[in-house]
Amino acid sequence: MLNKKIEVQFIPLPNQIIMKYLSIFLLGIWSTLALAQDINQVDAQGRKQGKWRGYFEESKRLRYEGQFDQGREVGIFTYYDDTKANTVVATRDFSKTPGSAYTIFYDTKKNKVSEGNVIGKQYDGLWTYYHHQSPAVMATEFYKNGKLEGLRKVFYKNGKLAEETMYSNGVKNGPYRKITESGVVLEESNYVAGKFDGPAVFRDGDGQLVSKGNFKAGAKNGYWEFYKNGKLEKKEKYPIRKPRLMKNASVSKVAVPGGASKP
Repeated sequence: MLNKKIEVQFIPLPNQIIMKYLSIFLLGIWSTLALAQDINQVDAQGRKQGKWRGYFEESKRLRYEGQFDQGREVGIFTYYDDTKANTVVATRDFSKTPGSAYTIFYDTKKNKVSEGNVIGKQYDGLWTYYHHQSPAVMATEFYKNGKLEGLRKVFYKNGKLAEETMYSNGVKNGPYRKITESGVVLEESNYVAGKFDGPAVFRDGDGQLVSKGNFKAGAKNGYWEFYKNGKLEKKEKYPIRKPRLMKNASVSKVAVPGGASKP
């Protein structure tokens, strides 16, 4: 057989097509360079200005992005986790009140975990927490200068109240209640400066009395009543005093030969 020589012919592209693709290529490079020049800039006073992006030091993945105006955050900042997915884990909205940011935390499946206002680095006002991977509210609490203040509530997933506690300057101070999902009040007590203080009542899951009495500075004080199957079983006075050991006032001596004496 005779070998046939195959010739490949190249069809020249018109100059218009070549110029079109070359323009698109150059435009892409120019846009990338222009975008890079517009990010992470500072003004003449050294203040952050315009769009900024921060990166994790080791992985070099995107950590946050947002806008600055004369060194101050403006608009919405978005924060990412340090994974290949680069999932959004938080947003901070600086557009509402100067110096504050409405913050929302997310889990890896984009469900809200908690949200509320932050001033500086301190929680402020109402904060809301959600049940795991659910829009159902788990707790609401209030902050003042970064510390719990006022009524804190905890809810079951069905929305029913589970606990309510009063706080002052970050510590429990005031009435406290603990409630079952069926509505039985398990505990009614009071706190002063983070310790039990005042009347308290404890019940079992059926709503029957278990004990009741008073606390003082975190300890039982006065008479307490204890119940079994809803019936009074015993009373005790607190603090319980331990019985003292009585010492003999005198020791009789027994005479021994030689004039000495022996106890």
